[in-house]
Amino acid sequence: MANITAFAAEPRDRAGKGAARATRREGRVPGVIYGNKQTPVLISVDPIDLMKQMNTPGFFARVYEVDVSGDKHRVLARDLQLDPVSDQPIHIDFMRFSASTRLNIDVQVVFENEDECPGLRMGGVLNIVRFAVELRCRPDSIPESLTADLSGLEIGDSIHISAIELPEDVELTITDRDFTIATIAAPTIVEDVEEDSGDVEGEEGIEAAEGADGSDAGSDATEGGGEVEE
Repeated sequence: MANITAFAAEPRDRAGKGAARATRREGRVPGVIYGNKQTPVLISVDPIDLMKQMNTPGFFARVYEVDVSGDKHRVLARDLQLDPVSDQPIHIDFMRFSASTRLNIDVQVVFENEDECPGLRMGGVLNIVRFAVELRCRPDSIPESLTADLSGLEIGDSIHISAIELPEDVELTITDRDFTIATIAAPTIVEDVEEDSGDVEGEEGIEAAEGADGSDAGSDATEGGGEVEE
């Protein structure tokens, strides 16, 4: 069963853009709780509390119990609007659900046992193909994360979804293939290309001589107000 996070909110009595702007001027973030065939509830939340949850992995996959003046609503965060300039939250939507609701949700993949991965110890690189996997389940069954075990993997090996154990009553939305989660890639080796030192020195000698011939003119042009691009 998913962990449930308590979250406090205050009721709002007016809807609309003007009311939402007034809520923001008061230092709070407007929002709404909707769904499960019940009347929507207008709310406002503390921006610091909201940002703390936003910055914790799995924000949209976490079940919240939002307390609105004593009325508790079990919800999921479904939409979050951010200011395009400040990147601060300006509106939040929470969706209620029933015990029988099944929905599609992205759950992050966590990689463990990197120290026990021979490929990484030999200098290989963990190339993550999917940071999250879409699952279908009831909200109360949403796992916090999926675990991918890197133990024993060599360079060139891959981790497929079939290697990840799913919790009970949780299913994949992609069922037609055993898709890749990550690979252990070989390290990239950059080789230095040695140039013919004689040719380079010869070209530099010509450029130096040409620069010396025009150095006085170039100096006068610069001092006369010419712009120099850096």
